[in-house]
Amino acid sequence: MMDSTIRTLAKTLTWQTSGLIVMMAITYVVTGSLLDGGIVAVVSAATGTCFYVIHERLWSRVRWGRNAEATR
Repeated sequence: MMDSTIRTLAKTLTWQTSGLIVMMAITYVVTGSLLDGGIVAVVSAATGTCFYVIHERLWSRVRWGRNAEATR
């Protein structure tokens, strides 16, 4: 069974929001700059969002590892 586009996008947004916070914190600890932390986090989230959607949509086409009951 394939997730709907809206479900994939909702999963993407929640995942990337948590990643944004973590990336900003890590970059702030390393650089000591909130601005640098924010820039790195936003760039990372933007690229990560695009690649996550592509990754999810490609994997939704793969039947390997799915239970027969789950695909009905």
